[in-house]
Amino acid sequence: MSFIWTIAEQHDGELKAVSFELLARGRALADALDTRLASVLIGAEVSEAQLQELVVRGADEVYYIEDRRLAEFVCESWSNTLATLVRQYQPAVILAAATSTGRTLMPHLAVKLNAGLTADCTELAIEAGTDNLLQTRPAIGGNIMATIKTPDNRPQMATVRPRSTVPLPRDPQRAGKIIRVPADEAEVETRVRVLGCRTDAEDFVNLEEAEVVVAGGKGMKRAENFALLRDLAAQLDAMVGASRDAVDRGWIGYPHQIGLSGKTISPKLYIGAGISGSIQHLAGIKTAETIVSVNRDPDAPLHSIADFAIVGDLFEVVPELTRRLKALKAAET
Repeated sequence: MSFIWTIAEQHDGELKAVSFELLARGRALADALDTRLASVLIGAEVSEAQLQELVVRGADEVYYIEDRRLAEFVCESWSNTLATLVRQYQPAVILAAATSTGRTLMPHLAVKLNAGLTADCTELAIEAGTDNLLQTRPAIGGNIMATIKTPDNRPQMATVRPRSTVPLPRDPQRAGKIIRVPADEAEVETRVRVLGCRTDAEDFVNLEEAEVVVAGGKGMKRAENFALLRDLAAQLDAMVGASRDAVDRGWIGYPHQIGLSGKTISPKLYIGAGISGSIQHLAGIKTAETIVSVNRDPDAPLHSIADFAIVGDLFEVVPELTRRLKALKAAET
């Protein structure tokens, strides 16, 4: 029996990175409880190598429910399938990612199981003496951090903010079991068909997957000045993000917001211009590999965690960075 479960995600047979992030979270909880960790995957045409990768990244067991009809996410079908599996194995904790899939699936599953659910967690821990899951998440618009527990019902369920943790290193020596679970015909919802997925909606931005992010804050002064960041982003093949201050002022849309009340990102390079660095914003970029801060205030909190802190006027620094990058590209051609 597996005590801690994580719900893996796949697309076209390829595991999503968030599957491994969840295993890092689950591994810490399983070790604290001295119990086993399982990853549960629903889909079709996922290779043996991909299933073994879940073991290599921390799972003791992998439950793979394989059926062509379950390849695309349909909430009712996945929820039915998982509910049956949960009743059979009775895990104490189930973690999923706070992605569109996890945010849709977990409430539906929680109702079926009469279980509690905490959404969009940024921290998880085990309460000493009770084995209750302590689930910490931003509340009241990100102004406070609330810790929640569900002591009376099992399983304890939570969704975890993507990019809020780093996957464990691969350990090719780890051994685990791959358990293939057949889908029950009665659990597959036939009234729903997936026709396709749109990612071209107006103002759509997938910041969580970006390798380079250029973000602006209150120091940008007005919406028109974000054109400077877009020019820089174009040279770096980057996406444009923003602090809550900039979004609240209407300078850029909410899909660009980074922080506890927005998106958590983990790019290879993050450049923050005119962002002082509130605690909420810093929590949204803490797993970035390299952080560059541009701010004329030498005491800006973002400077204190940056790998490169540029104390200067962003309206001089950002255009100069753009100019030099253009010159380097021209020289290369």
